[in-house]
Amino acid sequence: MDKALEHLAAKDPVMARLIAEYPVPKFEKHGNYYQELVDSIISQQLSVKAARAIEGRFKDLFGGSFPTPEQIVSRDIEEFRAAGLSYAKGRYVQDLAQKIIDGEVRFDTIDKLSNDEITNELTKVKGIGEWTVHMFLMFCMGRLNVLPYGDLGIRNGITKLYGFGQVATTDDVRQLARKQNWHPYESVASWYIWESLDNVPSI
Repeated sequence: MDKALEHLAAKDPVMARLIAEYPVPKFEKHGNYYQELVDSIISQQLSVKAARAIEGRFKDLFGGSFPTPEQIVSRDIEEFRAAGLSYAKGRYVQDLAQKIIDGEVRFDTIDKLSNDEITNELTKVKGIGEWTVHMFLMFCMGRLNVLPYGDLGIRNGITKLYGFGQVATTDDVRQLARKQNWHPYESVASWYIWESLDNVPSI
């Protein structure tokens, strides 16, 4: 992280100011990748409190333990709906579980894949889009060079910090990252953008 902060501060005056103003971020690999992705599907478009409540009821369907993919596909979606999941989220969770069973999504080799390869693999799952994968790469896999260019907070933060006349587009975010030389620490730069808005996301 020291190298990341030194690099960003030297390359980008805005980053230098943010680094001086805010605490040092932590990006640590953690948790069970499978469970993290199931939880990320369940929690989409929900408050943290609501998501935790539904995740708890979801586990209660399986005796309080987190279910295996085989257990998930064996249940009727109506059971998931009774726990608070929407019909769509029930389908998404089962699609992830089935792709794991079929070997289309594998977590034993995922650490060896590039960010783009992981994105291509995981976005084949219904309900998992680029934003979800970006958050997964950053906050679950602990990767330091991820640019969540589609995130509205990143776009709003860049608009404010770098003086854009209108809300930065996804292309604006990519171009700015290149211009300001954020590579290979795009995750760290993005974290500081979020921090400037007091809106750091979590997966």
